[in-house]
Amino acid sequence: MNFYDSLETRSAAAREAALMATLPAQIANAQSNSSAFASILKGIDASQVNTRKALAALPVTRKHELLDHQEAARAANPSQANVFGGFNTQAFGAAMPRVFASPGPIYEPEGKAQDYWRMARSIYAAGFRAGELIHNCFSYHFVPAGSMMESGAHAVGCTVFPGGTGQTEQQVQAIQHLHPAGYIGTPSFLKIIIEKAAELNQPLPKSFNKAMLGGEAFPPSLRDWLLARGIAGYQCYATADLGLIAYETETREGLVLDEGVILEIVRPGTGDPVPEGEVGEVVITSLNPDYPLIRFGTGDLSAVLAGNCPTGRTNTRIKGWMGRADQTTKMRGMFVHPGQIDTVAKRFPEIKRARMIVSGEMANDQMLFKAEVVGSVDGLPERISAAVREITKLRADIELCVVGSLPNDGKVIEDARSYK
Repeated sequence: MNFYDSLETRSAAAREAALMATLPAQIANAQSNSSAFASILKGIDASQVNTRKALAALPVTRKHELLDHQEAARAANPSQANVFGGFNTQAFGAAMPRVFASPGPIYEPEGKAQDYWRMARSIYAAGFRAGELIHNCFSYHFVPAGSMMESGAHAVGCTVFPGGTGQTEQQVQAIQHLHPAGYIGTPSFLKIIIEKAAELNQPLPKSFNKAMLGGEAFPPSLRDWLLARGIAGYQCYATADLGLIAYETETREGLVLDEGVILEIVRPGTGDPVPEGEVGEVVITSLNPDYPLIRFGTGDLSAVLAGNCPTGRTNTRIKGWMGRADQTTKMRGMFVHPGQIDTVAKRFPEIKRARMIVSGEMANDQMLFKAEVVGSVDGLPERISAAVREITKLRADIELCVVGSLPNDGKVIEDARSYK
């Protein structure tokens, strides 16, 4: 079988209908059982949130807000704080076997559902099959990565060796003794293991020929380096908050979305969806009932790819990680946020896209507001200049340009200063 399940090949219309049918119940679940979303979504009629347009009208909750809520809860009542800031729907006990921490620290729950983070789909796409042994080198301590991958591997039907991180010589020894089918972990640590095996003159077994990789960039140069040593590596895109978002297939043409999430690509600093193909921030609505993150802004940039995956999977594809969306920049002693640039642009229907470019040397900032415009431009530069001054409290030069001339890279604020 080439697919993990039949969901991967259903029609786009059937998938969209299923997602939109599930969405109102998830909104209601979040409102009823999550104190944070009871506040964030106050006054929203969950039954009416059954289209993408209705979803796009809800506020975006960004990752830093999880930390803010958790810190506020601890400050209000340290002995009885809700460690998840009210975003969870389950309490400590049998329904929540583990709690993990990500940098911040941001605390995340693990529910008891099999394959809670839905990693099995990506592991299967990387070529792992039931009855195989996987050498898992993601950490099992503090962060959820080791558990995320192990639970997914178990759902596929694999046995796992919990290698964790470090102890490179012992990793080489275990791989030689156990002959696993492949590796799960960061690409850089796999490279270290391979180089250590060569240094010790202890070749890794030929059975060790595939890898599912995450946690950091996996450039084509490293992919080719692994292939030259008999290992086919595939990447996944997942977070500790959401679990699996998207995964790579053997065609290596973008990443295919997981079946358990709803994706939006929005203009950085806003909640406004961008046209298909335009780079923006990845916003995910999770269908996980235990941790129902609604319009969760990941802070990552990506874009939707046109067409279906050549493997026959029919879900939307994205280009993968393309940078960070938080472009807040200090200019002339003032912080300027992407949302402020969007506020300026929205005042003028002639503006289709805009970007603030800051250049010059530090302490001598030069600001240029570039705007793609259509229609009449009489007096427009002066009006835009006044709006920039009002909203950012800073002065900027204004440059009008034709639609399509700004780079499609997701940048709303471009820092082009010299830091010498």
